[in-house]
Amino acid sequence: MKLALVVLALALTGCATVEDIEHSPATLNVISGKNPQKYADCFVGKIGDSREPPIIERHHDGLRLIVAQKLNSAPAAVVDVEKRSGGSTIKVYERLSNLPVRFRDVQESAEACISG
Repeated sequence: MKLALVVLALALTGCATVEDIEHSPATLNVISGKNPQKYADCFVGKIGDSREPPIIERHHDGLRLIVAQKLNSAPAAVVDVEKRSGGSTIKVYERLSNLPVRFRDVQESAEACISG
């Protein structure tokens, strides 16, 4: 029954754009001792076990990592890594952030790369 509800929710949500995803509440908002490039390199290595490598763009004073969905190339998550004194600020925005049953690989990869 729960699986049917998840599939129905996914079907109703459709595709989201990067801007749509960034307007959702952040699912992670932390500070790391790593600079944006080191954090991005770590994240790409971790998420590569479960998804295609993310698209990396320069964004403000840091990087934006756009993570594709598992089954297609539509964006599933956006990781903003902004430079700050002594490291970086990381914010993770996920497409289905309010859905309690969702893939956790983005969150786990983001958390695994925080310490530096």
